[in-house]
This record gives sequence, C-alpha cells and structure tokens, in this order.
Amino acid sequence: MPMYMDIHTVDGATADALAAAHEADLDVQHKHGTECLKYWWNEGSGKLFCLFEAPTAEAANAVHREAHGLLAENIIEVDPDLADGFLGGGGVNAAGAVLRRGADAYDTGVRGVLFTDIVGSTALNQQLGDDAAMELVETHDAIVRGCLATWGGREVKHTGDGIMASFVSPASAVRCGRDIQLALARRREEQGDDHLSVRIGAAAGEPVERNQDLFGSTVQLAARLCAHAAPGDTLVSSVLSELCIGKGVRFDDLGEAELKGFPEPVRIKRVRLD
Repeated sequence: MPMYMDIHTVDGATADALAAAHEADLDVQHKHGTECLKYWWNEGSGKLFCLFEAPTAEAANAVHREAHGLLAENIIEVDPDLADGFLGGGGVNAAGAVLRRGADAYDTGVRGVLFTDIVGSTALNQQLGDDAAMELVETHDAIVRGCLATWGGREVKHTGDGIMASFVSPASAVRCGRDIQLALARRREEQGDDHLSVRIGAAAGEPVERNQDLFGSTVQLAARLCAHAAPGDTLVSSVLSELCIGKGVRFDDLGEAELKGFPEPVRIKRVRLD
C-alpha cells in the first residue's frame, strides 16, 4: 500500500489535543482502508506532519474529515525507505507522537540536510584507474561516516561520489561538514596526497516542502550549495547559519548567488575551519 505524509497548520495546539486527534483517526481509519502510523509536532512553527499508509491521498484525508475535521493542506506520496532514513531514529510515545532520539522531547520535524561530493570523481577514474579511484571513495566514506557518528547524522543514501545525510540538530550538520573538511585536510598534509578533495553543501528546513517531493526545497538547496562550493569548502544557507548562533561555529558571508531552480538569489555562508 502507498505511504503518504501530510502537513497541517495547528497554531496553538497542545500535546493532549493532538494525541486526541490521532486517537480519533485510529478509531475510524479502518473505514477508509488506511493505517495512521505516527506524527511529528513542530510547536514552534505550528506545523503537524502525519505519516500513514492509504490506498489514496483522498482516503487519508477522509479519515481526518470524519475523525475531527482537521484536513491536511498538502499530502505527498513518499518512499517508505527514504522517509525512515530522513526522519527516523526517534521513538514513538503512546499517543503516536515521535520523540527525539534519546529524549522525552517532541521531535519537531525540522532537519539539517548535508551533501558531500568528491571533486572530479570521473576524472579520477581516468587518471588513477578504477581500483585506486574506488579506494578514494572508500576513504571518503569512512571519514564521512565517522563524522556522522560523532554528530548524530543519519546517512540517507550514497550517491556514488558522495553521501546525503540528515540531522535532527541543524547545527550538528554544520559541525559535521566542518569536521569532514578538517579530517580531509589532515589526510592531505600527512600523506602528501591531494587527489581526494570534497565539496559540501548543507541547508535546514521542514521535511514536507513542495514540487511533489517530501524533502524538495531543503534537499534541493543543500544539493545546489554543494555543487556551488569550491573544493574543500562547506557552504550553508543563511537560515542554517542563523540556527547556529551561539553554537561555536563561524562563517564567512559570501553574499548572494543565483542557484539553479531557485527564483531568487540565495545568501550563502561558508563554514570557517579555524
């Protein structure tokens, strides 16, 4: 059965009210052939994200209509594996609300998204040969995964010449990007090897965006920032940098740039390594 995620505006809602609404959904879901799985509550932005299995998006909204009348503003079909990879990691309380991993606090549904990209990977295959180039990819993977483990990042997928990851803490995405570049710089200095260079892009936002893609705008921005970065740089969105105020990371302001697919110029910050 397809899996969907929807988004509601719930300004002023309480945890008890949302738990009651979810319970009401469970009471009527069988009438519409759906299964309501869990939900994320972002109290700060007044947003609620619900994950469920249903034959159609309309069937899912029919559950909400009958149960309490709180209809979704947007419903998007999602890949179950990607949804779990991007948002997974937290437990679910008795009311169906997702909690932050290792905490009793509600998971807000806001994520930091990070992309890495090995610079010139195609040329490296031609220059070094497949075996040597693959060793560089494996070195990249080990360094990136080690930093993900340190900063609580979750690998969503391997792109062939890079990794996409998500973070419950947006600031941790920035720290992870910084530490990846520092580790690669140390490797180059110790080994005198300048073949492995990586560009990184990161952004922050809510999981449900637009363009019929669960993680559309945030993921697209992180990917564009990665493509825009110079070798050895980690570029982040201004929103992500603002979420890092007081977190011990510093940035250079690179001004605004035109990024493919974004109608307005985007202000970009570069993570400082010192």
